[in-house]
Amino acid sequence: MEARKPYDIDRLTDVALRVFAERGYDGASMDDVARAAGITKAGIYHHVAAKEALLERGLRRALDALFAIAEEPEAREGAAIRRLEHIVHRVVEATFTLLPELTVLFRVRANSPVTREAVERRRAFDRLVAGLIRQAQSEGAIAATFDPALASRLIFGMSNSLVEWYHPGGQLGPAEIAAAVENLVFDGLRGPGAGAV
Repeated sequence: MEARKPYDIDRLTDVALRVFAERGYDGASMDDVARAAGITKAGIYHHVAAKEALLERGLRRALDALFAIAEEPEAREGAAIRRLEHIVHRVVEATFTLLPELTVLFRVRANSPVTREAVERRRAFDRLVAGLIRQAQSEGAIAATFDPALASRLIFGMSNSLVEWYHPGGQLGPAEIAAAVENLVFDGLRGPGAGAV
């Protein structure tokens, strides 16, 4: 039988995030994390001083991933609408690859210094996207009737909701869901050729 590899801080954070995503951060205890990791609480405290340190690491992972998307060449160069399409697509992709991290981020409330900082960084990302929507409006690619801040919230409200219902191995795969989100955001339900009722 192969010996289990000792936990390092990254593997421990992975386990903690799965527990936080399943039970909620406030509803999860260090006992729950230790049980899921198959180690003692003392083993956890060897790596971190408190549960919030694991939360902070997870929130940082999620937010760093979102801001890394905004730094990709396709998100920084070209027409604003193409950059926006890229960001929306990549955020949906990131939701599937970082499901526990983003689940915790999207559910967190600003009730401590760590969570307040995370919520503020998340709002900064929303403002970045709202600025891109505003630019796409000025380029004539998006109707000027949409409020950019509201449009950004609605777009990410839709993609963020994936953490509430998506389960790997379900009927719809990540590529199909990403395409559906993009179609809804950029083409709408009516779509080309649909007549008014």
